[in-house]
Amino acid sequence: MQQVLFGSFLWLVSAVALWADGEPAGDFDYYVLALSWSPNWCTVEGDARGAEQCDADRDLGWVVHGLWPQYEQGWPSYCHTSARPPSRGLTNAQADIFGAGGAAWYQWKKHGVCAGLEAAEYYDLVRRAYDMVNRPEVLRKLTNPVRLPASVVEEAFLQANPDWHPDMLTITCKANRIQEARLCLTRDLEPRVCARDVRTDCRAQKALLEPVR
Repeated sequence: MQQVLFGSFLWLVSAVALWADGEPAGDFDYYVLALSWSPNWCTVEGDARGAEQCDADRDLGWVVHGLWPQYEQGWPSYCHTSARPPSRGLTNAQADIFGAGGAAWYQWKKHGVCAGLEAAEYYDLVRRAYDMVNRPEVLRKLTNPVRLPASVVEEAFLQANPDWHPDMLTITCKANRIQEARLCLTRDLEPRVCARDVRTDCRAQKALLEPVR
């Protein structure tokens, strides 16, 4: 009985370690750049909130969800840092890639603090990562909602970025909709193979993709 309890305890400790809170800033192995398909998010959540990201005149497609420090297994969050929080002006200046200044603030608070950088440096890094991605133009040309295999979205990214390999990129779904494209990057922002816990593609064959408004 004691062995069973001890084994359960070890499993629990291992599971909790995957999602660590309060780790030292700068202690991580690589980044995941998560890009969200804004039209889908707006349909599911944003429109009901009256989110500025979903205003018709914004014309947003792929936006930054976050640039997340990762371990080879799991990830840190809400790390201890001496860096000063970003000003409202600084976070609002990121709205063109995050969709809204509030989103940029939240990503700093949860993930950016783990990068071991000042806030301005972190946002500069996010922008560099975002700018290096060729986002598939074909997806912006949709005029109506379509259902398609998630693998088609992955292939569109790979064709637009021929230096990438399939195991560097993951497409995720939520509620049978295309949710995000997640690219794994070294600390120097070079594409790299994703760790096993990140490398799980959506297998939906009829995932919904809303068009850019």
